[in-house]
Amino acid sequence: MIVASTDGLTSCLTRIAFTTLVDAYLEKVAAEESRREGALLVIDVDHFKTINDSFGHDRGDEALKVIADTIKGAVREIDLVGRLGGEEFSVFLPGLDADRTAAVAERIRAAINAAEFVPDGQRCALSVSVGGAIFERDSSFAQLYKYADQRLYNAKRNGRNRVEIARGAVPDGTAGPVMH
Repeated sequence: MIVASTDGLTSCLTRIAFTTLVDAYLEKVAAEESRREGALLVIDVDHFKTINDSFGHDRGDEALKVIADTIKGAVREIDLVGRLGGEEFSVFLPGLDADRTAAVAERIRAAINAAEFVPDGQRCALSVSVGGAIFERDSSFAQLYKYADQRLYNAKRNGRNRVEIARGAVPDGTAGPVMH
């Protein structure tokens, strides 16, 4: 069986390729005595259904390409960017502490706000909500995703177009939020 490793629309890693690479990285650093910090961001496009309903699914696909390209342009070459499904993306940031992670997440959010998306000649503002989880100890993709997804939903509930990062959330669950 052949499994695609990149999404055909956005050229981001597919969910299975992304999660496999993140877990492989986490297993490798767990076996070493080096620093084991980093973060996982979960990024969801705000009001994506409205884009599809207003401009059609082809234009929605164009918006996803713009967003994916913007995310990839806002991170380091060593960071992993995946499309988890629909309008949800994820970024794995190995070696970053909470402050640097929050700065990257905010840079992604602001860059997407500033991105040019003009379907049918009409300017359409794009925005995303970002949830993140910092790890400083052994962890897994599933643990990181759980905490990052919780922060994503907090960002959505608190008004969208914002970043919420769980500081020190994995694996013991003691999370102090970092909001930007």
